[in-house]
Amino acid sequence: MNRKNLPLILMLVAGAVTCIISLIQKYSVLRSLISLFIVLVIFFFLGSVMKWTLDYFEREIEKRSQEEGEVITKEAENEEGNSEGNKEGNKEEQKA
Repeated sequence: MNRKNLPLILMLVAGAVTCIISLIQKYSVLRSLISLFIVLVIFFFLGSVMKWTLDYFEREIEKRSQEEGEVITKEAENEEGNSEGNKEGNKEEQKA
């Protein structure tokens, strides 16, 4: 899943909400810009943390599924080896 733009989208939505609230409350331009800047920085940081956390969980899930796939593959190979060994053993017994 593409999460590259998650921090940017979260930051821009929060910025838009801040602008609307500052217009409704009739803040001065300087107060609006300062609050907008603070909100953008905070939400960019939060979005980055969220992206990193989701990517970490995805990597862990992929790692576990690969480990389970290896275990299943090894078990299947062992079962095939055992069944082939039994066939060879039966052939040797029939020759004797």
